[in-house]
Amino acid sequence: MSAGKSFYVTTPIFYVNDVPHIGHAYTEVAADVLARWHRQAGDRTWMLTGTDEHGEKILRTATANGATPQEWVDRLVESAWKPLLDTIDISNDDFIRTTDARHEDNVKKFLQHLYDAGYIYTGEYEGSYCVGCEEYKQDSDLVEGTGEFAGEKVCAIHSKPVENLHEKNYFFRMSDFTQQLLDMYEANPNFVQPESARNEVVQFVKQGLNDLSISRSSFDWGIKLPWDDSHVVYVWFDALLNYITAAGYGYDEEKLASLWPATHIVGKDILRFHAVIWPAMLMAAGVEVPHQVFGHGWLLVGGEKMSKSKLTGIAPNDITDTFGSDAFRYYFMSAISFGQDGSFSWEDLSARYQAELANGFGNLASRTLAMVTRYFDGVVPAAGELTPSDKAIADVVAAAAVEADAAIERLAIHDAVTSIWTIVDALNGYITEQEPWALAKDPANAGRLATVLNTATEGLRALAVLLSPFMPQATQKLWSALNVEGSLGALTAQPIREAGKWNQVPTGTTVGALEALFPRIESSAE
Repeated sequence: MSAGKSFYVTTPIFYVNDVPHIGHAYTEVAADVLARWHRQAGDRTWMLTGTDEHGEKILRTATANGATPQEWVDRLVESAWKPLLDTIDISNDDFIRTTDARHEDNVKKFLQHLYDAGYIYTGEYEGSYCVGCEEYKQDSDLVEGTGEFAGEKVCAIHSKPVENLHEKNYFFRMSDFTQQLLDMYEANPNFVQPESARNEVVQFVKQGLNDLSISRSSFDWGIKLPWDDSHVVYVWFDALLNYITAAGYGYDEEKLASLWPATHIVGKDILRFHAVIWPAMLMAAGVEVPHQVFGHGWLLVGGEKMSKSKLTGIAPNDITDTFGSDAFRYYFMSAISFGQDGSFSWEDLSARYQAELANGFGNLASRTLAMVTRYFDGVVPAAGELTPSDKAIADVVAAAAVEADAAIERLAIHDAVTSIWTIVDALNGYITEQEPWALAKDPANAGRLATVLNTATEGLRALAVLLSPFMPQATQKLWSALNVEGSLGALTAQPIREAGKWNQVPTGTTVGALEALFPRIESSAE
């Protein structure tokens, strides 16, 4: 994507029936890293997140807790879901709730449009319904229950029995779009990624699509159909529309045109909703389909997907209270290949924190600036004639910047971190090899010492810029200690695609003190 283009990235809007766990935070951080990178690249960037607040599950839980549905969702949004964004430093541009008037009003406009165009009709449906998923299940989606549910068919995701429902509903003619979807997947192979996700979606659609039941009449917590207020909109049909109602659909078409289409970052368990149902809805309405749907893997704990219903979720602050938000963000973006399942363990987090953050990046920054202070009174010296070792550092920085940007373009966030970390490793090796502490012992080596510390400081400048989307707090501390805001500007204003250009730190800059970026943690959090 060239500079100045629009980059609209979304998380799913999360179902607020309970508090968030690190699986939700993982998705938020991934989208946020992409958004921060594109902002620093000069692209017109907009990041959306939010909450899904309708449906039978919300109604049941609210009733069980002695609250109205609106009271219940308000309580959870304000006490848990919005605070999550602060806990992990999310820089979203908007937060949409499906109970917002801008959403509800324009969902009705969208539905009326489809109804008037003949894409919605009345019918009857009977099937196995999972309240947890808010979805009718095919037989292939069910497994044999165990324990108290032995002998029953249960939802493969929630491990709870499904309910047999028979309803008169309104249906969306999704079957009309089977071939259009297949043609679109073929014409745009990157529409669904990664490749494994694309293959799953294509095979699913090739089997032929059934029409979709899009209303419920057995409960009333939802958006009422504009032509029949005895029915509320199926929660997924309602929720998917947030991506355009937040962007201006129905009330600010200029805004919508400037932002849409979006890149959707979703968990693979909701891939079909986003890669099949959602584009079919948009095709029916004459709205452009999304730019891309990326289905990332699950976070596994003890070999099992985290689940609120199974009480296997880990709260994000369980990690950030000990390790900090930067370590949280770095760990999940580097330890897991984005698009694949990844296992979380406290032992791995603690080991990576010590080795890569405290001993690797943090120690590199502190000892470099300490040596500039000790040997040059805190003033960045001018470099002398460059040796092959010095030039090699500049080459590593230039290559890492290009490779990281290319990785971000293909949403390979983990590869971007790996590329940037080559700078950390190269600089640590360079300082070990050059031994500035030994050079400082002989005044005859003053010129060489100056070159080495100039090179190391310039490398830190590049690291601060390139790692800013991943670790905004630590990099801001480093930027402040480098004392270059007056000469180069704010860290978040640095053109990230120019981070690899050499000699940006002005000679004569006086660096400041740097507190430990990643303080050592003696005992692991368990």
